[in-house]
Amino acid sequence: MNCRQCEGIEKFFGRKEAERRLRRYRKKGPPKTTQLLIEAIRSYGVEGQTLLDIGGGVGTISHELLSSGLVYAMDVDASSGYLEAAQTEARHRGTLDRIGFRHGDFVDLAGTIEAADVVTLDRVICCYHDMRSLVELSLARARKLYGLVYPRDGWWTKLAAVVGNFLLRVT
Repeated sequence: MNCRQCEGIEKFFGRKEAERRLRRYRKKGPPKTTQLLIEAIRSYGVEGQTLLDIGGGVGTISHELLSSGLVYAMDVDASSGYLEAAQTEARHRGTLDRIGFRHGDFVDLAGTIEAADVVTLDRVICCYHDMRSLVELSLARARKLYGLVYPRDGWWTKLAAVVGNFLLRVT
């Protein structure tokens, strides 16, 4: 990856953090906002559909929707640690053959990634330095549904995003 923010993402969201999130997911299930997104997508029906999950983390959305009839998921993430954790969980669930994994910045990879019936971004747009490109390119890949989760619009989330982005650029 060639962007400085991506290098920060690799360090900040590394293997140890990914392993911690995977343990939490196995113990408690998806975080509340992620669960709300999953339920909203399920309400439209996912049987026979495909998914593109951008910034998929440990693969929570992919794993949950595959158990609801989704036929294939593509997980794109800038963190190799998260992709390894997602692959570990897919292997554990026996769904490794139904999930593709791409490492890198989605905006850089977008031209090489096929459209999907469902596209999701779970707490990704707040952390990305070029939100407009991320949304435009990801929206162009959605054939039926587009779902995203972003932090609430309070002063504390704005401050956290500014500080977080600064730290990612510095590291």
